[in-house]
Amino acid sequence: MEYITVAMGTWREPETEHLLPASMSEGKAADEVRQTSGEWSHDTSDDIHTNPSRPGGNDDEKKTQEFQSVVDIESATSDDSYDNLFQDPKKLAYYSKIYEDSQYECRHLLDPNLTWTTQEEKKILRKNDWKVTFFAFCCFTALNFDRYNLGQALSDNFLQDNKMTTNDYNLGQTINLICFLASELPSQLISKKLGPEIWIPVQMVAWSIVSMCQAAITNKKGYYATRALLGLFQGGFIADICLWMSYFYTGPELPLRMGIFYISNPMTQVWTALLSLGLLKIKNNTLNHGWQWLFLLEGIGTFVVGVAAFFHMSPSVVKTKKWFRPKGWYTEREEKILVNKVLRDDPTKGSMANHTPVGLKELFKALCDYDLAWIYIMRILVDIGASPTQSYLTLLLRQMGFNTLETNALTIPYSVISCILMLISCWVSERFNERALTLAFQPFWVMICLIPFLAWKGFMKDQWGTYALLTVLLSHAPSWPISITWCSSNSNSVRNRTVSAAVVNIFSQVAAIIAANIYRKDDAPMYRRGNKDLIGIAAGALVWTMLARCWFQWRNYSNSKKWNAMTKEEQDDYMVNTKDEGNKRLDFRFVY
Repeated sequence: MEYITVAMGTWREPETEHLLPASMSEGKAADEVRQTSGEWSHDTSDDIHTNPSRPGGNDDEKKTQEFQSVVDIESATSDDSYDNLFQDPKKLAYYSKIYEDSQYECRHLLDPNLTWTTQEEKKILRKNDWKVTFFAFCCFTALNFDRYNLGQALSDNFLQDNKMTTNDYNLGQTINLICFLASELPSQLISKKLGPEIWIPVQMVAWSIVSMCQAAITNKKGYYATRALLGLFQGGFIADICLWMSYFYTGPELPLRMGIFYISNPMTQVWTALLSLGLLKIKNNTLNHGWQWLFLLEGIGTFVVGVAAFFHMSPSVVKTKKWFRPKGWYTEREEKILVNKVLRDDPTKGSMANHTPVGLKELFKALCDYDLAWIYIMRILVDIGASPTQSYLTLLLRQMGFNTLETNALTIPYSVISCILMLISCWVSERFNERALTLAFQPFWVMICLIPFLAWKGFMKDQWGTYALLTVLLSHAPSWPISITWCSSNSNSVRNRTVSAAVVNIFSQVAAIIAANIYRKDDAPMYRRGNKDLIGIAAGALVWTMLARCWFQWRNYSNSKKWNAMTKEEQDDYMVNTKDEGNKRLDFRFVY
């Protein structure tokens, strides 16, 4: 696609293919002034700056017209950023029937002729960022406090106090991950039936109680039991809340918001490290270990956030009003704009009501989606990454002679750098519409950074040199937000999106289970065997990610070839009568 810029206007060559639904185009800027059939972006019939063939005009005229062009662009309707497929009567009738059959709760707001300004869209986006993304971030932070505070407990002699070894620790982590994995899909299905606004708060309150009970651990049996219960109650939470967020955002808006959401992972490690500096010093006759206070107080914090979630979360755009919030989140016009914006970007988001459960037949179809399997397998390989090193970081630092306070403080720098790089990677993914190449950088980083662990004789001997290597290794941008939004973009149905959000996290837990057993006691303290395994896995992840990119490119080429071989009438008939569903439709294009 070639672009030619002339003064204030932008010309695009006419499309040679028939237009596809807007959901097949990713990365469109929300306030871009554009067109789709070789015409000017805004009304330029009298604009000398966008019509070079028009003669003359004095300087004042030109300045006035140039200013008018700028005003036109600034006040352009933001709905121009989306291919409005609903203006085609056949497509409008087709999707209206789907929305009616599914009893989609926002169907009454569908308006093919609705227009809105960029300023209106930005105002709604700001509301969503505060009420949806920020609150999701707070909930995820609560989960991460209860997931990661074990690392700080280790630095306070948690294993010794409970007469446990590192192998016992590994087993407890494995039990936690297996339970987390086992509850992932059932939790997502329950959430789809009850609604995330009900199920997520229930989960949070349940695991916060278990988290507080960890303060009573006295042996490895208690450790195993609490790890198992935490996994059962926390499983599915990430997929549930990611699906909830997708109700309020378009595809191009979601990657950066997911990046902000997932910043919680490294940032929580910073906050738990800072809090532990004070909490681990608390001791009295009732609880005489600092790690007991750590579990108790952070569990109470999660309980408070869980109760707040009962009151804050809303089931959909049109159901934000409650008895204590009579005006809701949006005005009536804002509701209409948001619904139409989301549907024009991805019309399949209205194909299932938010509280409609996924049946066994639909579940089986989604689980057998061979296209999304490429992303699932990639998630296993990429997520293993340097996870064992991260889990063992506090133990490694203690082995090198750092005390408890120093150890916790030294975990902060890599977490901060990882936050920054995660946001940059999400921006790059959205800006250049590149998922695979952005993700491929992580295994490459891990592979390069692990090699000195084997080649350098000063590893685990040179205290600060080893710490510097560990910090660089763990500072890479994680794959979580991009892989989640990649699955969402390539689902093309609510059913697929619901199941894939859970399945991709299941594969992430599989990665964590594998990673939890790579560093073993008989390989300590250098873990040379484990690091060799990690290098091999990183190399495999790099190759697989590039193969996935090639696969989606080939699928798009194959679909385009078949689609373009049809006449316009055949395409219209296919859209209405085809038995193909979701991402198996010929008029769908994968992102990669």
